[in-house]
Amino acid sequence: MSVKSSVRIDKFLWSVRIYKTRSIAAEECRKGKVIINDIQVKPSRLVAKDEIISVKKLPVMYTFRVIEPVESRVAAKLAASYIEDLTPEEEKQKLEMKLFGLNGYRMKGTGRPTKKERRNLDRLITDITG
Repeated sequence: MSVKSSVRIDKFLWSVRIYKTRSIAAEECRKGKVIINDIQVKPSRLVAKDEIISVKKLPVMYTFRVIEPVESRVAAKLAASYIEDLTPEEEKQKLEMKLFGLNGYRMKGTGRPTKKERRNLDRLITDITG
């Protein structure tokens, strides 16, 4: 586990397990989904201590503060000692809504919804979403 004063952003995001691979982290930086201090960054951008990183993983915009830059990948339990999660609760609720799914859950083997069930489901979705 090597700690440095500054590390490439793609390597840092991979090492603290924000992204599964470094190449995915680099690609997301190129797409403009990684923002440091309100500026979209390239994968080669160096990240230092106490910088604010925003990561767009639809539908959520995660926000992290760098506690200590780390170059090598760390265990999932240790990742929290290198970054602080500043993501607002409203953003996390967006993810829960997506996981919950507004399309409804049907037990296996129950088949397609009937016309009446579909109308009830549509009514429920419009009530929730407004």
